[in-house]
Amino acid sequence: MCARVEPFRVMFVCTGNICRSPMAEVVLRRIAEQAGLGERLEASSSGLGDWHVGECADARALTALQRRGYDGSRHRARQFAVSDFDRHDLVVALDRSHERALTVQARGAAHADKIVLLLSFDPEAGDGLDVPDPYYYDSGTMFDHVLAMIERASRALFGQLEPALRQPR
Repeated sequence: MCARVEPFRVMFVCTGNICRSPMAEVVLRRIAEQAGLGERLEASSSGLGDWHVGECADARALTALQRRGYDGSRHRARQFAVSDFDRHDLVVALDRSHERALTVQARGAAHADKIVLLLSFDPEAGDGLDVPDPYYYDSGTMFDHVLAMIERASRALFGQLEPALRQPR
């Protein structure tokens, strides 16, 4: 009898968990599934604040996802908890303000070492390591722009994880 292999768990964190982090969750999950590693990687997301807990993703985020062939309709916002550090292997911040807030919540090096910025994986990002918050923009085009940034960085992130995911754990 084979032992069940625990998936590698990645949590994306943004401000309210209705725009950037749910888009990143959906994108990384799709990338893993397309590589045949969907069972080896678990992607989830949360927000630092509690303003949107239980809500669907922003309609503009869902529309941007749909235009690119993704389905974000099952998403429900949740708030990040310190215990999420223990349940996840990697905690991916969408901008430096999220990274700072997560670092404050971290309980020691074991937690802090799990925090990374999503755009740090994108070689095209340069010094611009913040995924901009599209929430306050009137048009959906900003959501498309942000989604393209998330896709590029998520592919690079997956490229880093893939060799380990293919190895028996």
